[in-house]
Amino acid sequence: MVLTDGGALSTATRSRRLTVNSVHEQGIDRLGGGLSIEALATDDGLIEAISANPCGADVLAVQWHPEWDAGQSAGSRAFFALLRMALRHGTAIRPGRPHATPFLRPPPATVASLRGH
Repeated sequence: MVLTDGGALSTATRSRRLTVNSVHEQGIDRLGGGLSIEALATDDGLIEAISANPCGADVLAVQWHPEWDAGQSAGSRAFFALLRMALRHGTAIRPGRPHATPFLRPPPATVASLRGH
């Protein structure tokens, strides 16, 4: 899959392309408001990962199974590393305290711009 330049996954892996175990039979047709593309499948162009920051809480969602091959897959290791950082540093908004430095704030991307790479 191709990763969004400057996105959370590309930053964590220091890569523009990854191989993952994508076995899904469904996909995102139209990206909802507030969501950013993190990755696209190179074979069919389906969105493989998205990120968002609703209400100040970082979200990273993937269309593959990172738990299946976490020991061998750079994409899976990056996914779990980002989760670990978010848990360790607490990205939730708490009264009287601004939320921690965001880990998943990629620049907005469009399907067309990623498919062109």
